[in-house]
This record gives sequence, structure tokens and C-alpha cells, in this order.
Amino acid sequence: MSSPVPQTLAGKTGVVFGVANKRSIAWGIARAWHAAGAKLIFNYQGDRLKENVEDLAGELGADTPFFPCDVTSDAEIDGFFAKVREHTPRVDLLLHSVAFAPKESLEGDFLSTTREAFRLAHDISAYSLVALARGCAPLMTEGGSIVAMSYYGAEKVVPHYNVMGVAKASLEACTRYLASDLGQRKIRVNCISAGPVQTLAARGISGFSSMMKHYEARAPLRRSCTTDELGATGVFLASEGAASITGQVLYVDGGYQIMGM
Repeated sequence: MSSPVPQTLAGKTGVVFGVANKRSIAWGIARAWHAAGAKLIFNYQGDRLKENVEDLAGELGADTPFFPCDVTSDAEIDGFFAKVREHTPRVDLLLHSVAFAPKESLEGDFLSTTREAFRLAHDISAYSLVALARGCAPLMTEGGSIVAMSYYGAEKVVPHYNVMGVAKASLEACTRYLASDLGQRKIRVNCISAGPVQTLAARGISGFSSMMKHYEARAPLRRSCTTDELGATGVFLASEGAASITGQVLYVDGGYQIMGM
């Protein structure tokens, strides 16, 4: 049983994008934000995920709101934040845990990536951060913290990660440019680069089990990370403890990123 998270986010409201099920990194951070005192609003994309998000949101309170939003649609993003505005006059936190690439683009070599797979991966995995930040920023009237999820494949070549690694590199660059744009509004933008975690999305990556074993053999802590640990990092980046941190990529990966061999 993990120890309780201190109440450091009391009085804050957060918007969470990307919860799919109980194993989602987004759910781990959402639970931690809630435990730290924040009130949350969730998105869901399509009827297929609605029931999962409804059940999980209900665990945080029967009145926890959740609204549909396809992040590839500017109209849906506008509609989502219009609903958020009806629910609360202010947002303090935004979690972006959204990524997608066609399955075939995560197999074989990067050279074979199609134009459409490249476009789709960047639209959903990187540009959506820009679009969501633009929609949320007017509600962050007292400043705020935007947190996005990345991975080491943005920095170095990871077998089978392919176009997703390139999209994550774009996401990290977007984080820096957004941090520059939004800093005067006291809105901070950072990435958490998580080590491999057993999520639904991760299971779609060929060779994922071997990747986990590699971390257990090579990372200084001899392991990757847990969703609870990612949640604790999410609370830190959302809190006043990180008040001077923006435009950064924070690695939570058992130390794997520091290793050369």
C-alpha cells in the first residue's frame, strides 16, 4: 500500500486528457492529483472509452465531470473547454497524456513510415498539446501547470518506437516553445519522460517485455518506474514546489537515461 500524497493541491482544478483504464499513466497522475486535493475534469474520446472513464471518474466522486473530446478536432476542443467553463471559472492544471501511431508504423523500420502515419502521429501526439494549451490558457487566470508525457525514444533510437519517437521529440520541442509563450501568464509547461510501464498502449509496442528486462538489467535502480511514482512526480510539477520549473523534461525512469552503456 503506497503512502498517502500530501494535500498540496487543495483548491486547484485540473483537466485530464488520456485516461483509458486503470493502468493508464494518466489515471495514476489523476489519482495523485485528486489525493493531493485537486478537483478534476476528464475527457473521453469516443463511446468505446466513455464507460471506462465514467467508472474511473466516479471513483473520485459521483459529481466528477467528464466530457467528450477528440483532440484532432479544434471544434471538439472548443466545445470541451466551453463545457469546462460552465463547470468552473478557473483551471489550474492540465495533463496531456495522449499519443497514437498506427500499429503498422511501430513494426519494421522507420524508413517505411508512410506520410499519413507520420501526419497522424504528430497531430495526435504533439500538435494536440498546442491545441489543448491554447484552449485551456484563457481559463488559467491565476497561472497554472501543464504536464505532458514523453519517453526516452524522443532522444535516442528505441527499436520499434519509430515514428512515435519522432512525434515525442516534437512534443518535447512544443513544450519548450509553449513554456516561452505562456511564461508571462505564469503558466508552466513541462514533460515527464517515463520509463516503460505496463499500460495498454505499451503492449502495442513490439518487444516491450524485452525492454522491461533491459531496464531491470541496466538502469541504476534496476527497474523502471510505477504509475504511483509518476503520480507523485505529477503532483510535484503541479505544485508550488516546482514554481520555477518550466520547459523541462523530467526523467522518471530508474536513472536509465544517464547510462551510456
